[in-house]
Amino acid sequence: MFPPQESATQASMFGDFATETLFLFDGEVMIDSTATARALLASSPIKGPAWGQLMAFLSARFENLEAQLQRVPHDGVVELTTKQGAKPLILRAEHVGGLTRFTLIDASKDGHTAAVDALAQRAMLDELTLLRDTVATAPMLLWRENAAGDVVWANGPYLLQACAFQDEGKELGWPLPRLFNRVAAKSGKDQRQSLSVLGQPTLWFDISSKPEGDGDLMFAIPADAAVQAEGALRDFMQTLTKTFAQLPIGLAIFDRQRKLQLFNPALMDLTHLPPDFLSLRPSLLAVLDAMRDRKMLPEPKDYRDWRRQIVDIEKAAASGLYEETWSLPDGQTYRVTGRPHPNGALALLIEDISSEMLRTRRYRADLELGQSVIDHMDEAIAVFSQSGQLVMSNNSYAALWGHDPADTLGDTTVRMLSAHWRMQSAPSAIWAEVEEYVATVGDRDSWRGEVRLLDGRMIGCRFAPLAGGSTLASFRSLTPAEQGQTRLAEGAGLRRA
Repeated sequence: MFPPQESATQASMFGDFATETLFLFDGEVMIDSTATARALLASSPIKGPAWGQLMAFLSARFENLEAQLQRVPHDGVVELTTKQGAKPLILRAEHVGGLTRFTLIDASKDGHTAAVDALAQRAMLDELTLLRDTVATAPMLLWRENAAGDVVWANGPYLLQACAFQDEGKELGWPLPRLFNRVAAKSGKDQRQSLSVLGQPTLWFDISSKPEGDGDLMFAIPADAAVQAEGALRDFMQTLTKTFAQLPIGLAIFDRQRKLQLFNPALMDLTHLPPDFLSLRPSLLAVLDAMRDRKMLPEPKDYRDWRRQIVDIEKAAASGLYEETWSLPDGQTYRVTGRPHPNGALALLIEDISSEMLRTRRYRADLELGQSVIDHMDEAIAVFSQSGQLVMSNNSYAALWGHDPADTLGDTTVRMLSAHWRMQSAPSAIWAEVEEYVATVGDRDSWRGEVRLLDGRMIGCRFAPLAGGSTLASFRSLTPAEQGQTRLAEGAGLRRA
């Protein structure tokens, strides 16, 4: 931080040097200056103490300024010239009585010191040149309009666009041609307008205005990238809309405030909600309330509890954990899934699975019927899948072999059961052949065999292929008259064939 600049309250000691540019400093505190010096500091864009303003002005024009000024107390006098390419100036720094005096000399004035107008004007001209270069190369169109709407000033990019609209060989006239309508200036709001030149792509600009004096300062910022992005987004949304329109699953997307933002026709078909209601962007609770009024929700026993469940639905769906099956009063069945979307949005998917549930119920009924049928058979039945897993058995099997594998279906294999059969019967090679037969892939013939249980009963065994590579194994007790009728050797021959 520089010390605050001290203001002079008495006449300057530089009264005889009124036309020269002189500064007198005690350390970094300015204790006196000439009128031209004060004018130079007043034109500085830097705010703050005089030392900082002067150093900002000198550092831009003299090389190694700080290092050169450190020589002043030792050498007494140091003279510097401006950098190469800069306007010629001479800086004389003197150490006088413990104070530092700076003298600025305009070298283009034949060695005479610079007058107030010369140095102050030079500083202002340098800043003006910088501002002009900045405005001329700005990546936007700038122009000024008077109260009548005439374009009285424009920057380079504006003039370049104006030339494109001129006839070939014709120069720009005064006032400058207008490129845009005056809608933005009159409305006070930002506008988006386009420029079209024959044979060239259309250019888009975002136009804004700022009142200034008796006219307006106008800005036109290129918006081609924004227009292209909006067009791509619009096309993408149209593609999504067309895709969603063909989905048989109802889709509803709610924003972070849980307002409906997007839905498809399937949602109206499944919920019976009118399109005018959905177009009003109702909240999630309003949508569910309307569905409840139309009996499209499971009827709750307690309405307060139902409202609490709705809040739980929102929380679970926002975390991606909500998936539930709704059984409606009219017999329909819906699968409702909640999924989180970016920026806190929420998507609900409603799918009619009534036919799927009907097929599932029928399948289960068929399985129960088939199980009931084989449970009433006298033969002991066991069915194995192609991989050797037990998929079905009946009550007669449990009674014959002394165990019921129904509780472990899918986990019990033919190898496990054949081990149990070996333990319950006399030694026989038939069980090894059973394991090989179940594991055989391709065409197979059915075959029979006989084994004797440990309690002396003779059991007739029959093994036959089923659809899908499955295998049927049936067992029944043989009467004395039936014993010996089955030839194991013949069965073995069939198995080998």
